[in-house]
Amino acid sequence: MELRQLRQFVVLAETLNFRRAAERLHMAQPPLSVSLRKLETELGSALFERTTREMHLTAFGAVFLDRARRTLFEADQALQAARAASTGEEGSLTIGFVGTAIYGVLPRLIPAYRAAFPRVELMLRESTSTEILSQIEKGTLNLGIVRAPLAQTTAAIIEPIEKDHLVLAIPRSHALARRRKITLADLRDEDFVSYSSSTAPGLHTMVVFACQQAGFIPNVAQEATQVLTIISLVESGLGIALVPSITTRANHEKVQFRRLPELEGAAPLSLAIAHVPDWETAAARCFRALAASHMVNVARP
Repeated sequence: MELRQLRQFVVLAETLNFRRAAERLHMAQPPLSVSLRKLETELGSALFERTTREMHLTAFGAVFLDRARRTLFEADQALQAARAASTGEEGSLTIGFVGTAIYGVLPRLIPAYRAAFPRVELMLRESTSTEILSQIEKGTLNLGIVRAPLAQTTAAIIEPIEKDHLVLAIPRSHALARRRKITLADLRDEDFVSYSSSTAPGLHTMVVFACQQAGFIPNVAQEATQVLTIISLVESGLGIALVPSITTRANHEKVQFRRLPELEGAAPLSLAIAHVPDWETAAARCFRALAASHMVNVARP
């Protein structure tokens, strides 16, 4: 049984006339008659009763007409959904993101994407860059918003969407907070709250490298994974930290953020979109295109 046969049957049931049905279907009457006989043979029952003057549906035909219309409707809906999914207008999109994306990237992109693609089901999952890349490579995430540069090899393509730089986070009660100018070298004797090398290797490497360039190895008193956790530990007085400047958009009453000129050129970083081209969906491509059109440089504190 084919959808073509169902459509022919429905038109014939609506017209109850082979000539008019054939005209609506843009076909000759003989092929229509042959198609109907094949359908009745396959079903094992007559769909119409015919006389020399008229034809009408059998009881079986009336029941089958209702089912045929439902099947054609559902097939049409499925076709429309498939076409919409192929253009990115419908379907689902799962995006992993690092915590600092909540300060600019997500508030900027999500409303714009939902307005442009309201029929796409959007699912967001917070995680670390390392875990996000792993899930993208496995296909359990469509896209990732990660912190770059990365300290690991990956099959994903990385495209920056928000450029940033590191700044110093210190407790407002700290002696350095009263200085007009602070350099990276001034931090050599300070305790650092830094990033875990296993869960945030990119930022961990950047901090160590920046301090080495200033002539010292940072004394790490405490490690954490998320930037927000690190700032909270700085607020608690456990040490100082180098954090992405985008975090200064949040209100941290007990923390002062200071610009370190050495870091702006020597330690560039960004938030980036990560994807694997081989199994990227149309919805993911549309999100990437929108993200590229909204790329910004983070304002310095």
